[in-house]
Amino acid sequence: MNASQLVLGVRLRDDARFDNFHGDRNREAALRFQSVLSGADELPVVVVCGDSDTGKSHLLQAACHRAEALGNTAVCISIAELEPFGPEALAGLDAMDIVALDDLDRIAGRADWEEAVFHLYNRLHDGGHTLIVSLSEVPASLPFTLPDLASRLRQGVTVQLGIYRDADRQKILMARAERRGLTMTDEVAGFIMRRAPRRLGELLGILDTLDENSLQAQRRLTIPFVKTVMQW
Repeated sequence: MNASQLVLGVRLRDDARFDNFHGDRNREAALRFQSVLSGADELPVVVVCGDSDTGKSHLLQAACHRAEALGNTAVCISIAELEPFGPEALAGLDAMDIVALDDLDRIAGRADWEEAVFHLYNRLHDGGHTLIVSLSEVPASLPFTLPDLASRLRQGVTVQLGIYRDADRQKILMARAERRGLTMTDEVAGFIMRRAPRRLGELLGILDTLDENSLQAQRRLTIPFVKTVMQW
């Protein structure tokens, strides 16, 4: 697998954009991230840090959408997707204006991957391009063993995301439902929130299930309907 094949096989999520990044908790961080990207030509690396449930992937995808809207080339891919192909899969990505690597902490302590990412960083920097990465924690707290890579990540601009509060999760749930053309009242949203897992990804998975079943049954989202579909 070469880099060209990799880029052709990766598609951005259409629903991951800055204008639908909801929730008050990380609004300021998202605005700062957008501001940082406005001067990205002078920033070889931007680091987005936070728990797996804070919207890091959404922001990386949104950054790539923004780049493409400005006429630039961009690719966003997770390290988990790259791992089966080995660090060689990073070769050639420096041809892109923006390269976003999600969950980069997965390579911490793995010498071959760390070296490959460091060389990619250098090639992007030399070409005036930008690397965006997401990490579960700030760079200094992760066990990177290649000093040069650890140093570059620490020197990059870091945007820290916080864990969503319940009010934010409900707001995101209702906004996503509206975007799908579903009507979700505060009462229905509150009912779901009281029974759903606390993680945002699982909560939105419930919305996927309700969306599919509401189309099949041609029914609105009501509490009895949610109870039936989710077997609550």
